[in-house]
Amino acid sequence: MTIVRPGISNSMASFRRLFGILLLGSLPVTLFAQAGKPKEIVDKQVASLNRQGKAALKRGDLGTAGVYFEKVVRLSPRSAEAHNTLGWVLLSQNQPNAAISHFRRALELRPNFAQAHTNLASALVQKGDIDAALGEGREAVRLAPRDAEAHRTLGRVLSFREDLEGASQELKRAVELEPQRADLHDELGSVLAQRSSLDEAAGEFSQALRLQPESAQAHLHLGVVRLQQKLFEDAVHHLREAVRSAPNVGQSHYYLSQALEQQGKRDDAIRELQACVKLQPDFAPAHTQLGLLLQRAGDADGAVTAYRRAVQLQPDNPDTHNNLGLALIQIGDATDSIPEFEAALRLRPEDTGYRGNLGTAYVQKADFDAAITQFQAALKIAPEDATLHYNLGLAFKLKDKLSEAIAELQRAAGLDPTQADIHYTLGVTFWQQGEFAKSEDELRAAIHAKPDYAEAHYTLGTVLKQEGKLQESVAALREAIRLQHDFAGA
Repeated sequence: MTIVRPGISNSMASFRRLFGILLLGSLPVTLFAQAGKPKEIVDKQVASLNRQGKAALKRGDLGTAGVYFEKVVRLSPRSAEAHNTLGWVLLSQNQPNAAISHFRRALELRPNFAQAHTNLASALVQKGDIDAALGEGREAVRLAPRDAEAHRTLGRVLSFREDLEGASQELKRAVELEPQRADLHDELGSVLAQRSSLDEAAGEFSQALRLQPESAQAHLHLGVVRLQQKLFEDAVHHLREAVRSAPNVGQSHYYLSQALEQQGKRDDAIRELQACVKLQPDFAPAHTQLGLLLQRAGDADGAVTAYRRAVQLQPDNPDTHNNLGLALIQIGDATDSIPEFEAALRLRPEDTGYRGNLGTAYVQKADFDAAITQFQAALKIAPEDATLHYNLGLAFKLKDKLSEAIAELQRAAGLDPTQADIHYTLGVTFWQQGEFAKSEDELRAAIHAKPDYAEAHYTLGTVLKQEGKLQESVAALREAIRLQHDFAGA
């Protein structure tokens, strides 16, 4: 893919994330009574609090659920289940440190509590302690070899360790144990996609959709895989379904824009990118891609705005500075483009493309000496670059150093004889020197490389007229007019 590299660039990095949190199971009534209260009273209080906590979870009210389960822990401080449940809620609220303390307490009370090992592994992953998470995940699988959730969590941990083969094995085992769970098929597909096993991944995502047809996540993932497989119609279908099911997910809009662009639907692609950056204003790849499409659509000012935001988000990315510099040149602002190319070169000094663009900015400013310096510096690194020789020749020509210009243009033509602009500029330069025969040869070469090159036909007609080849001149001028009706001076 492609999904530019949106973070999501065009790798499968979007699959790299934690999927949901483990489902809360039924909680057994604690066997311990709070000091000073009869066991029966405490049991009733705990049961009531558990019911209220689970009801809050069903409503998605994690804060209220946490309050109830904290009360359960206070009433039953030696209940491993109570600590595990409270840890689960805290983890759901992105409080891994607090969650870890409760999972560890649960395991002190019951060392063979497989679910607590599984949840502790998830919390350690969230904290970034992958090695410790791996140990907990393996212990959970050892204690509960037929628990799909334990295999799933171990698979996640292995994926974070870049062990994609091991991760896929664990997730396949999870799917074998609970084949009707769409989320497991989706997660297995994600790991397979990271392994570039796209056909297998597509099969898992398709199975997830058979089990859960409205899954926005599975539609998104299958759409991205189809995009990578260049099955653009199918990609658009699934990505549109992802947007329909979950319109506030920016990445769905981002990848849909890529698929639409591949279908030649640039305006639709731009609209999807605009939706993406509205939802995810800090997603730099979307701003970059939006800038590229706006440039191609002729909206240079809009491109500059998009690229400026990308530079703000990724100041250490040389390509973002280069893109902004090129857009500024496009709107005629060479002065502001120069600092952007210089920033790109500070980050990547040996990049001849950046240095060539800096030279082009100086040409636009009519600072031909500075331009020549940049082109010559770039050619020391890339002496066989035809474009650099061409640009250097053009700078010499604009400085009226025609002999130096011709030498560079001839080198460029020798390196890349298919470039019509090189032959055209060389032909014009020979014409300026009064070398009409050489000019004619180069202009004909330009037309051979690009038959619809109206300017080359017109200039050839002018040269032929000066050579006294009037019939050929008329034919060339007529062709110029045919190609470009409003051709100036024709």
